[in-house]
Formats: sequence, C-alpha cells, structure tokens
Amino acid sequence: MTDSDITRRRALALGGVAGGAALGIGLTSCSSDSESDGSSSVTASASASASAASDTCVLNSTVTEGPYYLDGALFRKDITDGKPGVPLTVKLTVRDQTESCDPVSGAAVEIWHCDAWGYYSGYTTANPGGSAPAESEDTSGADDKTYLRGFQTTADDGVVELMTIYPGWYTPRATHIHVKVHTGGKKADNTYEGGKVNWTGQLFFDDKYGEAVYKKSPYTEHTGTRTKLDDDMVYAGGGAKDGLMTITGTVDDGFTGALTVGIDPDKENDGSGGGGEPPSGQPSGSPPSGMPSGTPSPPPDSDASASASASP
Repeated sequence: MTDSDITRRRALALGGVAGGAALGIGLTSCSSDSESDGSSSVTASASASASAASDTCVLNSTVTEGPYYLDGALFRKDITDGKPGVPLTVKLTVRDQTESCDPVSGAAVEIWHCDAWGYYSGYTTANPGGSAPAESEDTSGADDKTYLRGFQTTADDGVVELMTIYPGWYTPRATHIHVKVHTGGKKADNTYEGGKVNWTGQLFFDDKYGEAVYKKSPYTEHTGTRTKLDDDMVYAGGGAKDGLMTITGTVDDGFTGALTVGIDPDKENDGSGGGGEPPSGQPSGSPPSGMPSGTPSPPPDSDASASASASP
C-alpha cells in the first residue's frame, strides 16, 4: 500500500522503541487481537499490552469505498435504528501521522455496514448471497434508508465511539465495516458538509468472533458459505495498518472493536479508485443495479468503477 511505510525521519522522531521492536511489527494502532475465542471474555492485561505495544503512528492503508456508500448520513452515537444483532461499540482514535502523532480533534468519523442478514440500507434489494430472508421481512422498524450509517466527531483526545451491531456477511466479502474520516467541514442539518475526506478504509474482525456471532439469531437466518479474512479481496493482511481491530468483550454481552487511525490531514482520499480494490468482475450475490437518491456516481474511470462494483 502506498504511504503506509514509516519514513526514516518519522522513525528517528519516535526514538529507540520505534527504532527497534516497534518497526519490526509494522505498527499502526491498538489492534493486535487476543487469543480468546468469540464466546469468552478477553484478558484485560493482554489487551492493554497489545494497545501499548502498537499505538505507534503510521499512515493507515486506504481502500475503495465500495458501491454501498450514501451521502447524508446522520450525526448520532447509536446508528442501529433498532436493527437486531450482537451489540458492538466501534472505538477509533484518529491521529495526525505527518508530524507529531497528536490526536485529531473535531474530525468527523463516518461508518456504514450491512445488517445481520447482509443488507445495506438504501440497497435493500441487493442479494447478499447464500440464502437470506428478503429485507422486507425485517420487523425491527428500522429506516431502510439510514440504518447502520452515521457520524460522530472526535473529542480532544482524538477518540470517537459509535454504537452498532456486529455486521452480518455477504458474498464475496469477509465481515467488515466501512469508514471515512472527514476534516475541514461542518455539521449542518444533522449531517456533515464540506471539507475533505482524509481517509477511506475498512475495519476487519478476526474470524473467530464471527464463528460465535453467526450461531445466534437473527444471523442464523442467513445461511451459506461466508468468506474468511485470509480470502478477502480487500483486506491486505497487514493487521492494524490494514484495518484489523482489537476486539474485547463476549458474544453474550457485546463487543468493542478498537483501532488507532493515522491520517494525513493535508491529503484527500475519498475511496474512489483507491488502493486495495479487488480485480474487476461480477461477484456472486448481485451488487445493486442502480444508485438511490443522494448516492455519488461511480468514478469516471471505467476500470475503477468496475472494480468498486465488485467490492461492496
């Protein structure tokens, strides 16, 4: 991935620790997973050690936004809209990678992902693959244009938290959450306007958590063969710098997924034709055939457009 390697100047600034063991493990954020399975609690001391060892500032890899993005997501901490599923808190720390690694205050962090059956709001007729109930059979009362989408603004410490559910799956992707970090704009009409997108990424989970989650209702109503992390067409295998979160909690009580995101506030990457796109082609499980109101048009480059369509 471009821009993901630490520079010699930055290495010297980080000092002896970064010059030794830290550089050896390609650090980005607090997201090296513990060894517990998805049904048992994660050891707090192990988690703290992982965070301390990996909270070094490296520019995170950018990837495609995929075809399921919608403009106009709302500012709210709880983005579920009543959608059922295992509770998940997404906790991200945004840092300025370019000089000081200081926390970025006031950045608007936007996330979106599919529901327990594999459907995205705004695209509820897109087939998630396998066998799933039609999204019209959902009785949660969630708004089918806004569920599982939302913004929150980072605090002075660069931290933002959003409450959601553990995502379902759809062919041909491993379980993931989309994310954009915006700066320079403003909140207006309960959404975000202006500014620029500094980072477009995807957040990933170790497969063991899905093994536990997908045995619970309503996830069990979607059957079929899901894609594992090692086989995903977007995840680059680099751990934290490529979006692999640290997960704590249990399948019964809910999880927290944490990651530190290093951005360059002077650069823009909206995910259109960005790094990490899969090969072009039509995956099984049809992507949406049209763009709903408010959705940006596909990028003008035909290869990038085909690639984005293949990578929800």
